[in-house]
Amino acid sequence: MIRSATKALRLFPSSTTAKRYFSSSRASFLQYKHVDTEYNNANTPFDFTPESYEEIKKILAKYPAKHKQSGILPLLHLAQRQNKGWIPLAAINKIAEICEVSPKNVFECVSFYTMYNTSPVGRYQIQVCVTTPCMITGSDDILAALEDHLGIKLGETTPDKMFTLSEMECMGCCTNAPMIAISDYSSPETFKYDYFEDLTVQRAIEIVEMLKRGEYPKVGPQNGRRYADPLGGQKTLLFEDGDLPKPYCRNLDEQPPQQQATPQQK
Repeated sequence: MIRSATKALRLFPSSTTAKRYFSSSRASFLQYKHVDTEYNNANTPFDFTPESYEEIKKILAKYPAKHKQSGILPLLHLAQRQNKGWIPLAAINKIAEICEVSPKNVFECVSFYTMYNTSPVGRYQIQVCVTTPCMITGSDDILAALEDHLGIKLGETTPDKMFTLSEMECMGCCTNAPMIAISDYSSPETFKYDYFEDLTVQRAIEIVEMLKRGEYPKVGPQNGRRYADPLGGQKTLLFEDGDLPKPYCRNLDEQPPQQQATPQQK
């Protein structure tokens, strides 16, 4: 990983993408090994709250008793929400104890998935998608604008602990690229994780300013698009007069009609 990033930086020394690739690759590589810090070491206290323990019971009840390790990922999410956005070493050890596995098994999950944080973050974590569809539609410009507007670099947190700026791999909204995800870690009870799609540089800055004012922006597409519909409307499956077949889609809120049982079912 480091070797590939170094090669990209050597071939394209003035490329912002290459420099960011080198920085993020190095950070990802270092993430595979825990290094004690003042805020995260073996003596850092952590335990789940009584409410979280009740949630843990519900989570583990979904899996066979001999496969408690299946609950590692949701327990990590629970720990991160409770701890305002990041997972300390003590939480990893606690989850290993609950799931009856080695701490190494839990740390492998933490270091593999970029959605887990192992250091403190701000109230809002802004995650910019940098995968190919978002990159070719302007995610580099959005990231650069956010860095300039917030006065921080990728991976840093603003001095007021309000915003942390991160990058993320594909989040499944390629049709609506470019996009960002924003996590709100102000409290476990009000945790939010929302997508903001079809972004422009200007709209990304507007979203940040709304959050500063205590307003929560509209989630989803930011350009008037309906979900992931084509921007110009439906172009296929039309009648000769150009109208759409009805209904356009099923109403999932409607109750399905009751069907009578067949003789075989009786």
